[in-house]
Amino acid sequence: MVTEILSVLRPAPTGVYIDATIGEGGHAEAILDASAPSGVVIGLDRDPEILALARELLAPFGPRLRLHAGDYRELLSAWPERGIDRVDGVLIDLGLSSYHLEQPERGFSFRSEGPLDMRFDRSRGQTAAELISRLPETALTQLLQEQGEERWARRIARAIVTQRRLGPIATTRQLAGLIERAVPPPARRGRIHPATRTFQALRIAVNHELDGLDDALEQALQRLAPGGTLCVLAYHSLEDRVIKQRFRAWAAEGRAQLVTKRPLRPSPEEAAENPRARSAKLRAVRQSGTNRPGTLS
Repeated sequence: MVTEILSVLRPAPTGVYIDATIGEGGHAEAILDASAPSGVVIGLDRDPEILALARELLAPFGPRLRLHAGDYRELLSAWPERGIDRVDGVLIDLGLSSYHLEQPERGFSFRSEGPLDMRFDRSRGQTAAELISRLPETALTQLLQEQGEERWARRIARAIVTQRRLGPIATTRQLAGLIERAVPPPARRGRIHPATRTFQALRIAVNHELDGLDDALEQALQRLAPGGTLCVLAYHSLEDRVIKQRFRAWAAEGRAQLVTKRPLRPSPEEAAENPRARSAKLRAVRQSGTNRPGTLS
């Protein structure tokens, strides 16, 4: 949704922008191009491996790009840029990078065999395999229901607990096969793979993706100059609900203006070309007040 992001973010040649989940750098590249010749992008990501890819891709932009290892939920408490007071735009893309899905050793995809890891930062935290090895059946059911919106959560949780008594569930395809066998036959023939929602729930839990999202949005708004824009891309209803409620509350309080009264969706052409984008929803607000650019050291 690069075109849609640029249309609401409105990059300007003197602007300073935060790509708070820079990933491989595709959105940042578009913002840097649109804000030439002197616009600046501050890129954050908590995955050091993918940050290295962004650094390589965006090297031609030189000092107009400033990359930092960090979590978007720490925009105020661990702000890395001295000399910058406010910024003109913040983009938060809550989606999973293609890089993560295409690297079997990261364990995000059930379509290729790999260790059941799913951590964005592999230097810390528990893996998905460790998570499902210890959660009681009731807690596992609740996790799949709440963070995966999985209809067959009880069946899947029971199958996981039964299997782990026999031996560890250590790989992506091992878990995916278990899920396929656990759900009723009609559920195996649906439009999406029966393991999709379970993998989503585990990824969210492993990386604590919903923890602090509401607070992160508040921090992003506080970083904006008056008239600055906050854009957020969400890919499932759990995230989108938090974003929608927060943005509407700000509008009611007069703190921000809704740029998108309804979420923008990918064009039919983009959805056909990139099926992973089909569920994307883009919402944006503009901070109330007169616009002024961020101050740059």
